[in-house]
This record gives sequence, C-alpha cells and structure tokens, in this order.
Amino acid sequence: MERESMEFDVVIVGGGPSGLACAIRLRQLAAERGQDLSVCLIEKGSEIGAHILSGAVMEPRALNELLPDWAALGAPLNTAVKDDRFMFLTESRAVRLPTPPQMENHGNYIVSLGNVCRWLGTQAEGLGVDIYPGFAAAEVLFNDDGSVKGVATGDMGRSKDGSEGPNFAPGMELHARQTIFAEGCRGSLTKQLFERYKLRDGVDPQVYGIGIKELWEVKPEHHHLGQVTHTIGWPMNTQTYGGSWEYHLEGNLVSIGFVVGLNYSNPWISPFEEMQRFKTHPAVRETFAGARRVSYGARAISAGGFQSIPKLSFPGGVLIGDTAGFLNLPKIKGSHTAMKSGMTAAEAVFELLAAGETAGNEAVDYPHRLRNTWLWDELYRVRNIKPSFHWGLWPAVAYSAVDTYLFRGKAPWTFHHHPDHESLKPAAQCPRIEYPKPDGVLTFDRLSSVFLSNTNHEEDQPCHLTLRDASVPTRLNLPVYEGPEQRYCPAGVYEYVGEGTGRQLQINAQNCVHCKTCDIKDPSQNINWVTPEGGGGPNYPNM
Repeated sequence: MERESMEFDVVIVGGGPSGLACAIRLRQLAAERGQDLSVCLIEKGSEIGAHILSGAVMEPRALNELLPDWAALGAPLNTAVKDDRFMFLTESRAVRLPTPPQMENHGNYIVSLGNVCRWLGTQAEGLGVDIYPGFAAAEVLFNDDGSVKGVATGDMGRSKDGSEGPNFAPGMELHARQTIFAEGCRGSLTKQLFERYKLRDGVDPQVYGIGIKELWEVKPEHHHLGQVTHTIGWPMNTQTYGGSWEYHLEGNLVSIGFVVGLNYSNPWISPFEEMQRFKTHPAVRETFAGARRVSYGARAISAGGFQSIPKLSFPGGVLIGDTAGFLNLPKIKGSHTAMKSGMTAAEAVFELLAAGETAGNEAVDYPHRLRNTWLWDELYRVRNIKPSFHWGLWPAVAYSAVDTYLFRGKAPWTFHHHPDHESLKPAAQCPRIEYPKPDGVLTFDRLSSVFLSNTNHEEDQPCHLTLRDASVPTRLNLPVYEGPEQRYCPAGVYEYVGEGTGRQLQINAQNCVHCKTCDIKDPSQNINWVTPEGGGGPNYPNM
C-alpha cells in the first residue's frame, strides 16, 4: 500500500507539555538565528488537550524560562496556591502533619493542565509550528542505516477484522531529520524504541502509578480558592503506596483524585473503587455535599524517577517528557520537568541541525545538556523516596525525613525499583476486598464515570487492546489472580462473561480512556496497548 509522505526538519509525536514546549523552543531558536526550521507536531487526541489529565498544581519555573511574559499572553494560570495541607487519614479521623518541603507550593498555581496545553498550542502555532490533532502515530519508520526516519499515522476506516472499510484512508508518512517522541506515560512507539536501541539497558525498570481524577462544582460555602490538600493513609493499608489530592480552583471547581502505586500485590485491589471509597471519609465528603460531578478521567504516571531514566537519544531521534519518566513523585509534579526536558532537547536538536547534520544523526548532546540543568539535580535529590515505600508507609516516611533533612538528597546510596507486573500475588493468598456499592450521589460506577470522560471510539475498527496470547486470561489470569484486569482498569474495558469453566474475557475497547494501566500491570505482560484511530479516546474538558 502506497502512502503519501510529508517532509519536515523535526516531527514531534505528542501534544503534551513536553512536546509543545519543545516545538515552541525550536521555533524561538530558529527566529533568533534567522533560520528556517519546519516543525510538525501530531497529537492522537481530537484536539490539543483532549487527552491531558493531571491534578494539577503547576510550578511555573520552566514556563518562566520558555515564555517569560506568559501572564500578559493570557496563560490560564489563574489560581495561586494560598494554603497547603498534608493529612494522615484513619478510617474516621484526619490528622494534620507538617508539609514535606517537596510538597510546599508557594509560588505555584492550580491549573487545568489540559487548558494550559491548549494555550501552549496556540503559542506554538503563532510561532509557525504545524499542529495536526486527531492523527495517531502508529508506526516508527526507519532509514536503511537503522536510524529513525519519522513516523506513520494510523490508517483510518479499517473494519474490525482489519479489512479496508468503505471510508478507508491510508495513514500518512511524516519524514524528519529528527523525530522527537513525547508520547507521555508508557508510549506505544517508545516501547519499540526501547527494544530496538536497547535504551533501558543498565537502568532500573520504570514503575508506575494510576491516578483517578474527578472534577466537581461545589457550593460556594464549601469552596476555598487556592487551597491544596494531600493525604496519605486510609483507604490504603500501610503496605500499599497511595495518596490523594484535593485542589480548589476558580469557578467553585474542585479537582479531587487518588493515586495508587501499580506495584500493589493484592489482586483484589481496584484503584477506581479505592478512589470512590476515599471520598466517603468524613473529612472529605463534606466538601461535596450538594455538589455536582462534571468530569472524570484516569491516567498512568511514570514514577521511577532518576534511576529509571533511559538512554534519551538514538540515531534520528530523542525522548522527552513522561515517555522518558521525568516526574518528581515526592513533589507530585511533572509538567515543569517535562517542559524543561522538551526545551533542552530542542536546543540540542537545533544545534545538530544548524550544523548541517542530516537525517540519522544522533543528538548526543541532549543528555549531556540535561545533566547540567536544574531538572537533573531535582530528580537526583529525591531518587530514594519512592523506592523506600517498599518497606511500608511508616518506615518510608521516617527514611524520607532523614534523606531530606539530614542528607539533603545526597545520601551515598541509591535504592532500586522492581517491575510492577511482577508484584501480584495469587488471589487465594490475599484478603478479598468487598467495596461498598455506589450511591450515585458521592460515589459512582465505572460506566457512568466513563460517560463523563466523553470517551468515544469508532466501534467498527480493529481492537487496540491486543493480546499476545489469547489463552492467557482464562489459563492464568482468571484461575490464579481472579481476573485482575477487571479491577485495575478504571473504565470497565475488561470483564469476564459466562459461567463456571465457560467464562471468557470480553474486551470493551470503546470504553478505553487510554490510561495504559493494562499494558503495565498485566502479570504476564500479555496485553499490548496500540494506538486506535486518531481522534478516539477521551475528550477531557478542563482536566
């Protein structure tokens, strides 16, 4: 099949904070040097920001460097943090603790990261970046010498069996001198690059969390503009990593969410149900009395930090943002580090291209430049905090205090991570968790939640949730782990239907919110998430 192609100097895959910051910086440098540099950015969501989900409290450090006059340009950073709270929850009580220094938010802003990305998109377009939303990068293209040539977008209009439907249109090839991958957490193309170029050799495995988020419109008397609250403790036990956020932003809106580390061992755990149960705590539920839930979403996050950063450059391209894993988990922030990685990559790639280097060359200066930025130092200083939670909550809290205040992040050792998918124990060895039924007022089921995410996929298309071995669900997952995919998926994609020995896994791919949890947590790594048709998935408003 012959596909049309387009040529650019740089192609960026992904319209999140890192990809957009990279695009803006490339065009800034081109203008400063008086050089023409064609930059194309493609985004699988229906629009820039459609698939962006984060808490989010934004540290403006990278934005200050990229666009110092962001306030005059109308950036949607409207709510400055006024009050920081850090709480430990028991089932019935909330105990206020000292706020760890990494979590202090003076000078930061409560934002909708999706709206920030929409605004960054307008800035990028104003600088001459070609942005194409609704185009999912489905394939990495390679030159004869093995270097990255660019990407191809997915075909449109294929039927469920893979045949060409009546509205079939082949994908487009986008060729570039350098291709920058900014796919976000667990990028489907990035996984292929890891294997082809051995980018993860010598580093820790990436580890992850899943964040479940809701946006509520609350009564004015329950709204405290600029208030930020984080909790640890209930409903998680002390051996399971988890915690919450509650952010009060403009318009009587409250962002509330819960994160569960995907290294949990009990297959009966359901992160979605834990989030619903969390809202029933006496210190939480009062905020939402008489309130209206307006949006819902879920997303995996790369939580490995410093020791999980892969090799970042390879012939013909680089990795930036959460696809490489630059989240500062103790700070619970990653947008500023993602943007800084994109800006640093832009500078290295620009110098490479300005020197006349052709396609296939490697921007080896990018990781060297990154090591000399505040990003590298920031991640290095907190590298031991997340892995310390392998010991349990209270030993980790105690160690984190020592690491922070005594060693100031420079302890002469580095703890290491273990793959999340290896942590599940057989269901028979774990206590079964019975979650309360949703009341439809404060707590909800998955399907009504997915409805609020505005998720949509063309049903007559090949399933993008592929199984390497179709026998694994009924041969391993169901008899050993009681079908954990039913519980770790926050969107009701996976369910076992039938009775007794005739039960079979049913995949409701149209519900998928693109969180990637199934690709991460499946115990035998049998589920492979690939891109559906461009424009499919959630359409998050104000998330």
